[in-house]
Amino acid sequence: MSAYRELAVQILEPAIYSIPNILSFLRLGLVPVLIGLALVQAGQLFLWVLAVSLLSDVLDGFLARKLNQVSELGAKLDSWGDVLTYASMIFGLFAIWPAVFTEQAAFLFAAMLSFTVPLALALRKFGGYPSYHTWGAKIAAVLIAPAYYVLILFGADEFFRLVILFHILVAVEEMAITLILKQRRSNVGSVISLIKELSEQDK
Repeated sequence: MSAYRELAVQILEPAIYSIPNILSFLRLGLVPVLIGLALVQAGQLFLWVLAVSLLSDVLDGFLARKLNQVSELGAKLDSWGDVLTYASMIFGLFAIWPAVFTEQAAFLFAAMLSFTVPLALALRKFGGYPSYHTWGAKIAAVLIAPAYYVLILFGADEFFRLVILFHILVAVEEMAITLILKQRRSNVGSVISLIKELSEQDK
C-alpha cells in the first residue's frame, strides 16, 4: 500500500478526530493562509497567523502525550505540518521581507536542505516521511519561533543562524536514524537511545 493510500485509509478512521490531530489539521490549513498573506505582503497579519500556527504545534504534541493520544497518523500529520509551516516561513521572508531573505539566503538554503535531505533519504529507504520527533527536533522546533520573530522584528540574526545550525545537526541525526532502522517507525527519542534499544534486543 502506498504512503498516500495508507494516509487516506487512516483519515477515514474515527480516531483521527482526536484533539491533537485536529490541531495538526488546523496548522496544515493555515499554510495556504500564510502563503496568501505573504503574496499580498500583509506582514503584521502574517506574523499573527504564524503565531497561532506555531502555538498549535506546541499544543498538539503536549496534548497527545497528556491525553494518551499519541499515534502514527498524528506523528505524520505533525511532521508534514512542520515542513509546510517552515516552508511558508521561508516564503514569507522572500515575499514580505526580501532584504532579510537576501541577507540570510545561505542559512535559509541550509535550512531547506535540513528538511529535504532527511526526507529524501527516508522516502528512498522506507517510502514514507521520517516522523521521528527526536528530542533535538523538538528543541529546534521550540527555538525556531523566537529566532524568526527576533530576526524580523529586531533585525538580529545571530540567534537565528545558531538555530539553523542546530537544525542541521538534527537533520544529521535523523539521517543516521534512517540508516540504522530496518523498517519505518515514528517517535524515536534520539540516535543514542535507538542504538541502546537495538543493542539490548541483540542480547
